[in-house]
Amino acid sequence: MSRAADSICLNIAEGSNKLSDLEFSKYLNTSETSLEEVLCCLDLILDDGHITDKEFEGYLREAEELGAQLIAFGRKVRKQGIRL
Repeated sequence: MSRAADSICLNIAEGSNKLSDLEFSKYLNTSETSLEEVLCCLDLILDDGHITDKEFEGYLREAEELGAQLIAFGRKVRKQGIRL
């Protein structure tokens, strides 16, 4: 999943250079959307037999953890206006 997650990291990096926290939070939201795309890709490669159910479950757990972190960070940025 690390290669597929590059889009998530790139969105955060791109948004970190924005002048306002509101703009940055939009990029965090885009990162969450990228994570959903990764999950869709995982479903497809599972259906095609390229990964096992066990591998899929491991990737799914990682994605859930990352999603929770992105959501929490976005809330903090929007509520407190801080990025770090």
